[in-house]
Amino acid sequence: MKKSLGWIELNSIPMGIKVADAMLKSANVSIVLSSPVCPGKHVVIIYGQVGAVESALKVGVEEGGVFVLESNILSNVHDDVIPAISGLCDVKELKSLGVIETITALSSIAAGDIAVKSSNVELVDIRIARGLGGKGFVVITGEISSVKTAINACLNSLKDKGVVTSHVIIASPHKDVLKTIFN
Repeated sequence: MKKSLGWIELNSIPMGIKVADAMLKSANVSIVLSSPVCPGKHVVIIYGQVGAVESALKVGVEEGGVFVLESNILSNVHDDVIPAISGLCDVKELKSLGVIETITALSSIAAGDIAVKSSNVELVDIRIARGLGGKGFVVITGEISSVKTAINACLNSLKDKGVVTSHVIIASPHKDVLKTIFN
């Protein structure tokens, strides 16, 4: 069965907690993240079967009302996206590096999914708005040609939404660069 992610961003931390509770009670979904983010917002990300996520997200949007800033569903999500959001990726070798920064926190999830589906790359991290002023970023690694392909796929797919603020490709990153990403 296809799995999907649903996310909602609210401009109220207490309402974000209430929305997370309502979403979890309304359908058979799992919580990936429910957390305050910069600046004074709350993000809830859920995971499950497409229908259950759609149902829970509808409840979240209704419950959140005027506090809802953004909501979205990403169907058929790649298996590596959730560990990347959770910071649990176990990258053993840093090859070429690609980084995409997005203007909204949650669009970085879509960028990560696009990247890993479009080319033979590994997700290193999907960072969502913590200490980023509401932005997000995705870090990928792989052979240089694969990283370029993934970055270009993200840029092309997200071009019309205008959410990519910058990107870089580093062919041979220093071995200590990975340590700095997780600071």
